[in-house]
This record gives sequence, structure tokens and C-alpha cells, in this order.
Amino acid sequence: PGDNKSINLENLKGKVVYLDFWASWCDPCRKSFPWMNDMYSRYDSENFIIVAVNLDASKTDATKFLQKVPAKFNVAYDPNGDVAEKYHLKAMPSSYLIDKRGNLVFAHKGYREGDTTEIEEKIRQLLHSK
Repeated sequence: PGDNKSINLENLKGKVVYLDFWASWCDPCRKSFPWMNDMYSRYDSENFIIVAVNLDASKTDATKFLQKVPAKFNVAYDPNGDVAEKYHLKAMPSSYLIDKRGNLVFAHKGYREGDTTEIEEKIRQLLHSK
């Protein structure tokens, strides 16, 4: 987690991927991390992976954030916003579910605790699909 390795989604086929874009200045992002840690702990053994892509210009800001709000899952850095641009980000955080075949099947903007039940249900459905 947070090891700054390059992550290629092509290599994650066969897994359900929760791709999340966040920044240290984003309060809803801070609130989403405990939930993502919980989802990772629950479903890690079922071919579920979380990739949280940080968009801070300064990696130091992200590092300070992660010291206060640790991540159990993979963290990648996109300071130039190259990856974010491919997903046409409109809000922070923005998250995407990618099925085992590598297809983007769900997109969500923002973070509201009331939405987590629906997202977890979608994760479960994808994990149990072929």
C-alpha cells in the first residue's frame, strides 16, 4: 500500500477493481478512506483490489495525508493528471468499478456514506459473476 509502484490495469484482469481518484485537500476523500480500508479487508481474498490514485501536485501532501489516514490498499500517484484526464474527472473523489474482464461498469462522483451500501452490493455482484 502506498508504495508508488506503477499499476497497469491490464495486469489486473480477473480481479474486480475499485479505482478511486483523490487529493489531500478533499474532505470527502478523507471520509472515504476508512470505508475503502473496510472494503479491502472484507474482499481482498476474493480477487478484489483497490487502486487509489492521488492527484496532488506535491507527493509530500499525499504522504502527510496518508500518515493521518493510512491506506491498506494500493496508492498510485498522478501529479500531472494524465490518468485522471482519461477518465474525464468532474468531481473529487471520483470512483469507478472495473469488472474481471477489464470493463468499466460503474462510475460514482463524490463520497456520501448513504451511497456505500449500493457500491458494496455492486462489488459483491461483480465478485460473484463469471
